[in-house]
Amino acid sequence: MSLAHKISSWNRNRKWKLFLREFATDKDIRILDVGFSENEYSNTDNFIEKHYPFPERLTALGIETPSKIKKRYPKINFVQYDGKKFPFQDKEFDICWSNAVIEHVGEKGDQQFFLKEIERVARSAFITTPNRNFPVEVHTRTPFLHYLPKKVFDTYLNFIGKKWATGDYMHLLSMTDLIKLLAKANIIDYKIYKNKLVGFTLDFVVIFHSR
Repeated sequence: MSLAHKISSWNRNRKWKLFLREFATDKDIRILDVGFSENEYSNTDNFIEKHYPFPERLTALGIETPSKIKKRYPKINFVQYDGKKFPFQDKEFDICWSNAVIEHVGEKGDQQFFLKEIERVARSAFITTPNRNFPVEVHTRTPFLHYLPKKVFDTYLNFIGKKWATGDYMHLLSMTDLIKLLAKANIIDYKIYKNKLVGFTLDFVVIFHSR
């Protein structure tokens, strides 16, 4: 296992422990995971699907067709959607879990709408996203260059053969961006945890409760 995967595994386990401290988990709690992955490239993918002790109470929402993943986790309810409005009723879930997804749903209005949909369908939420100001861009393992304007960074990614990470693939958020986004989504009852690595904030965990 590479160093990057070891750090990712350690960090996701750290976030999972925080989730278990913050929320009750029992057979009556209804949980929505926003952002499942049809293909798993490491043991950190689909983390809640692997670890939640009551899979029959877990619904996973994503834009991919759930084919192989249904066979891996047969007790979980998988729902495909178009990436816009969530196909659920208001407050249908007790908790929404969304790990490192919001940076992939577009920027500005799209991210704001994403947060508002989470608040609409769930009573509480646990959302994580990498810190734009961490010295290494975690998706591409690129140091510092993600601080440049997006067009410049995208040009570099195209040059090194990582075109998949350009365009709308990711819109990273800083602490300031995140606070502004929560305010625009009219979410006021929240906490933000900073997960550190060698003194720098690696990513954020946002926990909020609906009014």
